[in-house]
Amino acid sequence: MRVTQLFTKTSKDAPADEVAKNAQLLIRGGYIYKVMAGVYAYTPLGLRVVENIKQIVREEMNAIGGQELIMTNLQPKEDWEITTRWDDSVVDIWFKTKLKDDTEVGLAWSHEEAIMTMMKNYIKSYKDLPANVYQFQTKLRNEVRAKSGIMRGREFVMKDMYSLSKDADQHEVFYQATIQAYKKVYDRLGLGEDTYVTFASGGAFTQFSHEFQTICEAGEDIIYVNREKGIAVNEEVLNDETLATLGVTRDELTETKSAEVGNIFNFGTEKSEQMGIYYTDENDQKVPIFLGSYGIGITRVMGVIVEKFSDDKGIIWPESVAPFKVYLVSIGDVATQANALYDELTSKGIEVLFDDRNERPGAKFADAELLGIPYRVTVSERNMTENDQKYEFTSRATGESELLTGEELLDKLS
Repeated sequence: MRVTQLFTKTSKDAPADEVAKNAQLLIRGGYIYKVMAGVYAYTPLGLRVVENIKQIVREEMNAIGGQELIMTNLQPKEDWEITTRWDDSVVDIWFKTKLKDDTEVGLAWSHEEAIMTMMKNYIKSYKDLPANVYQFQTKLRNEVRAKSGIMRGREFVMKDMYSLSKDADQHEVFYQATIQAYKKVYDRLGLGEDTYVTFASGGAFTQFSHEFQTICEAGEDIIYVNREKGIAVNEEVLNDETLATLGVTRDELTETKSAEVGNIFNFGTEKSEQMGIYYTDENDQKVPIFLGSYGIGITRVMGVIVEKFSDDKGIIWPESVAPFKVYLVSIGDVATQANALYDELTSKGIEVLFDDRNERPGAKFADAELLGIPYRVTVSERNMTENDQKYEFTSRATGESELLTGEELLDKLS
């Protein structure tokens, strides 16, 4: 990709009403476009980041036996009325509308009921269990507050996974496997060191849940952490009973702000009993299916990464999610050498954004820092002499630069 091919442009300013740092930087860099509060479009640059995050999640979900599908966003109210979650007093974030024939439908904020309705057509016997399915889908939630950029949207991309098991023991095996898979996801995203499995309330889902909370000043949650023991408790369930369960005392915990980047819920057999969904066990008896639900906010994680990895110059993407690995800059009359390097890097599978604009060096360097691509490679007349050709290699994370030969540069990037 060449910068002259991008329809987006960088900007020195973000919309005046945008208060969240993550959205400010992403808008200025041309990663997202703000449609309204809590609603953002993702440009080709932003989509590359989203897809990189999704791929990491996809690989870890596949590794524990998840099967990818995609459900419908339009939801018939009948499936949700059975469990009472159609009622606005139970779930107050529905977007609801009507079809031409006045049939009332909802726009999915989650998919437990929908998954159960579909899976009852395929799960008949204990031999069909366990079954674990997941999707990446745009969710719609009528949030009251949407002031945290892409960290709390009314429209956002989520990975939601659902496990169907024959009993609590079979469920627990997958539940624990998912916790470990989530830890791997956050490690690969660069968030693992500051992300905790957190005891929390289940809200509209279940009585209790486990959240994955990342320590973040821009977060909307308060958690209490013991780093040595790796224990964290959400403020809303911090009480003597919870502390006793976790084996810690209040004075062992430190209060900190955090952002929820994932959650897992144990529904047990409640949903299947409400909806009349059973399987036949080894003794030919009808038994309700055991349900688990597991979410990761893909675009929310993107926002948290920006909040955690940025400075006064712009974003600092972890290499695992960056839209490109290299930002290639040409300065002066070096078009031939810069194009040759671009072709060589891309031929070796190294993703490069080539700033081929006729712009002053300062503007190119400022955009490189704003966009936050991990490595900047500069081809300049000063370092391209007839007998000695060197490339300036700069790390966005450290700011350190060094002059490398072509061979050294390829070794570094490989």
